[in-house]
Amino acid sequence: QVRLVESGGGLVQSGGSLRLSCVASGGTFRVNAMGWYRQAPGKQRGLVATISSGGSTDYEDSVKGRFTISRDNAKNTVYLQMDSLKPEDTAVYYCNADLFRLDRGYQHIYWGQGTQVTVSS
Repeated sequence: QVRLVESGGGLVQSGGSLRLSCVASGGTFRVNAMGWYRQAPGKQRGLVATISSGGSTDYEDSVKGRFTISRDNAKNTVYLQMDSLKPEDTAVYYCNADLFRLDRGYQHIYWGQGTQVTVSS
């Protein structure tokens, strides 16, 4: 059973840093694009950053210059380095991966369970 497991969330003061990690495991698959989304209370889930299998990145405007997405293909892991955090970055952060199941012969989008990031002012 394929799973995405996030880690690294927590409480940090404004201006601080956190690094989120997300590992894909279970089954046999090829990892295509991976990404991070977030959902603040009362708001819809929205894109934070994505990274293609080749390493091309894209960021939501409010995090450009502060957040960095990266991946380790050998470990099926995606990271989100978050610097200069602001209270408005407070949200549940979700990992997302586009996987082609080599053992099943189909492509599917998988989501992690989410990790809470809280930035105090």
